Amino acid sequence: MRATTIHGVGDIRSTQVPDPALQKPTDAIVKVVGSCICGSDLWNYRGSNGEIEEPRTIGHECIGVIEEVGADVRDFKPGDFVIVPFDHCDNTCPHCLAGVQSVCENLGFTVSGQSEYALVNQADGSLVKLDETPDAAMYPDLLALTDVMATGWHAAVMSGLGSGTKGGTAVVVGDGAVGLCGVLAAAQLGAERVVAMSRHEARQEIAKKFGATDIIAARGKEGEAAVRELTGGVGADYVLECVGTDQSFKTASKVARPGATVGFVGVPHDVNLPVNALFRTNVGLKGGMAPVRRYLPDLLRLTLDGTINPGLVFDKALPFTEAAEGYRLMDERLATKVQLTY
Repeated sequence: MRATTIHGVGDIRSTQVPDPALQKPTDAIVKVVGSCICGSDLWNYRGSNGEIEEPRTIGHECIGVIEEVGADVRDFKPGDFVIVPFDHCDNTCPHCLAGVQSVCENLGFTVSGQSEYALVNQADGSLVKLDETPDAAMYPDLLALTDVMATGWHAAVMSGLGSGTKGGTAVVVGDGAVGLCGVLAAAQLGAERVVAMSRHEARQEIAKKFGATDIIAARGKEGEAAVRELTGGVGADYVLECVGTDQSFKTASKVARPGATVGFVGVPHDVNLPVNALFRTNVGLKGGMAPVRRYLPDLLRLTLDGTINPGLVFDKALPFTEAAEGYRLMDERLATKVQLTY
């Protein structure tokens, strides 16, 4: 198959690789009809995850049509249109039943999402089927559900939003696709005031469409001071950390009011947690890799009925064979999120 592969720092190519094959009876093969580039893919692209010893496929966000299923797959058949969560789960183990499908005892991941075919390790537990084949105009919204929308939603839930209380101020640290989806989630889950910390005008506009009531363009100490001023010196009731850098974690902890919780979903890189400051202020830290399957059915319903439109995070579309250009655009912050077409 034709696949997007990474060969080294900044080296993305479109190459021929072997088609994925069923490995277990619970597997499925999905013919990809839409995929995209994730901000977390840039960690590998920039070399932040260590040396790439040999070329490999890349991409973990895709939607498509089932091509083949294993002998134990009961709920899906070839021809079904499905959304593929980036983290696969059986949805039956104790961790899945507790709502932490991202720590499933049979956890797997999409590893060739930016390709012609993708292998799903736990088809029945992971995939979500649409009753009808959607129009291509729906692809951006559906692609967002495979990762970034669910991840932004997870940040909001981990911060305490959606637990029955309404109102309060939510601050979202990060204006990538996950951060923007965090804005949308915070607004949907009942925050009265949603503050997007963003320095990019185009992303600020998306944040406003998603429900941001306030924009803070400053960062670091200046940004922290702006949040305190906005909240009358109290701090935010809910904080969503959607970046994963040392600065973003520190900003998130400092803008939280005493006793608040920071919901963090940014993949941590070189983070030194300010444990003493968290101790003094009773600020909590809760989150991690999003259990996409936990949120996917409800997010799909909200998308299909028009309540949310997460596909607005895409501001560029390219043929999947031109993924290298998409990586460049996102790396240079010339695009927020790139959709790959087929």
